[in-house]
Amino acid sequence: MISRSTFLHLRIPFSFFLLPIFLFALSVAGTISMFNTFLTFFILHFLLYPASNAYNSYYDKDEKSIGGLQNPPPVSSQLYWVAILMDALAVILGLIVSIEFALMLLVYGLVSKAYSHPAIRLKKMPIVGWLTIGTFQGFFTFLMSIAGLSGGDINYLWQESFTVPAALSSAMLLGSYPMTQVYQHEEDSERGDVTISLKLGILGTFHFTLVMFTFASAGFVWYYFTFYDNNLAYYFLAAMLPVVAFFNWWYFQVRKNRAKADFKNTMRLNLLSALALNTFFLAVRFLS
Repeated sequence: MISRSTFLHLRIPFSFFLLPIFLFALSVAGTISMFNTFLTFFILHFLLYPASNAYNSYYDKDEKSIGGLQNPPPVSSQLYWVAILMDALAVILGLIVSIEFALMLLVYGLVSKAYSHPAIRLKKMPIVGWLTIGTFQGFFTFLMSIAGLSGGDINYLWQESFTVPAALSSAMLLGSYPMTQVYQHEEDSERGDVTISLKLGILGTFHFTLVMFTFASAGFVWYYFTFYDNNLAYYFLAAMLPVVAFFNWWYFQVRKNRAKADFKNTMRLNLLSALALNTFFLAVRFLS
């Protein structure tokens, strides 16, 4: 029986914040089967991501708020073994699609462990850790999603129609990821984890995210102008307006009071951004 603590540390609802990458891939994947779509979605969001969350929580042993969990309970050894089991199950189910897709799942799981495990702990390396997350949760996950949706055929993953949106996925993650760490500076410092957000400082994180978001948005506009109907570029910008509005409101609140760079506002930004992107990508897939 899985304990309540273990279940909470899986942080399954947090997978909603990572859903835009899968839906972006879905929006450009072309002809797909419903079986592969639902299997890939399930493996990523109910096995692979929760396993990564659990493994990270086991080694971090956070006492303060973490992504998707405001009051994390104490962890136990059960959490470690559940994380390993879910990772293994993800790879096994991935074999139903193809061995190539299963291998990509395995690689993702190993990299996520390197981010957290004390023997390597990429989380202590601000630039390397940031680039690793941006690359594997963005570029790599986009291509992994395409591999799953296409039934495991990875021979055509490196064509421009996939590598460009994969790169945009990383650009989006590289900008947004530091914001997920902005309220954890105190605990990260106490643990010896030097995150990119900690190096930038609170206001520096906001400034950095604004610059990265601007470049990523420009990239999306260029992408839709180049590969799709021009209207999609305008719809993308419209979808992002509420996110930009909240970000600016929050930024000016933090300038007045650094304590406003807290868990609640971070989760609000994450939720608003995920809702906007998920809705947009679904509309591109099914309405355009």
